[in-house]
Amino acid sequence: MQFELERVGVHESVDPVFPASELSSYLSDLPVDVDVIGDDEIAACDAVVTLEHREAFLEIDWVHSIQAGVDRFPLDALGANDVILTNSTGIHDRTVGETVAGYLLAFSRRLHEHVANGTERRWDKPAWDDAFTLPGTSACVVGTGALGSGVADVLGALGVSVTGVRRSGDPVPGFEEVYANDDLLEAVADVEFVIVTLPLTDETHHLIDADVFEAMDEGARFVNVGRGPVVDQDALISALESNSIAGAALDVFETEPLPEESPLWGMDEVIVTPHCAAFTEDYFRDTGDIVRENVDRLESGEAFHNRIV
Repeated sequence: MQFELERVGVHESVDPVFPASELSSYLSDLPVDVDVIGDDEIAACDAVVTLEHREAFLEIDWVHSIQAGVDRFPLDALGANDVILTNSTGIHDRTVGETVAGYLLAFSRRLHEHVANGTERRWDKPAWDDAFTLPGTSACVVGTGALGSGVADVLGALGVSVTGVRRSGDPVPGFEEVYANDDLLEAVADVEFVIVTLPLTDETHHLIDADVFEAMDEGARFVNVGRGPVVDQDALISALESNSIAGAALDVFETEPLPEESPLWGMDEVIVTPHCAAFTEDYFRDTGDIVRENVDRLESGEAFHNRIV
């Protein structure tokens, strides 16, 4: 699909992730106008870079999501209106991998416990057998795409044995073994860490349920850096409260922000972060590089990079 690109809008919805003005300035060398816009200026643009969806996007030519996940966007409606949708898959692998490594290091070296003690000026040492090191431990990453591969790369460097779960079960570089989705319960058994990196789709909604937590070892920790609704959060809470699993590190939730009344806030062995596993000072540059590449591809008539619709 070809169209005339004259103005790109950087929608103000990106501000919780990085300042829209930073991306606008970074793209100022493009041969088109690039401006920070609000909802009332969408119609004046040919393309918009955004975090959130707006109905007005159905009237423009191209939408770029600053995230890899596109569950916020009505894919069928965009397609029916000949709107191109691209995303930022591929820019988060290292950042999310390092965040997951941080979670695992916190659990193994008891860092989250020390931080909590420090806020109350408590000089409490962990029990002699609470802390451990990561080499020799094992992790199962549910989702072997760009995010999952980034996690496997970082954890592998720390001496963690990494297996994966994907729809087909075909081998993926960086994973010692890959299970098919049908073998999920077998895959999550007998590992120290289960890590979810899946996007939200009809197939993945509540894929991680009570059966999965029951299949995990009692000493295992659970990590979710994919999407909140991939996990049955009530089942997760039940598993934590019954000590069926040892802890969790959660960056995403079924309801965001996580409600104040959620019991997850008060659990000693639960790390809560506010959907920021991919955050980095280079986020706007990484996003901008994809936008710049696709502007070049549009001019040369090539297919868009990371095209979803």
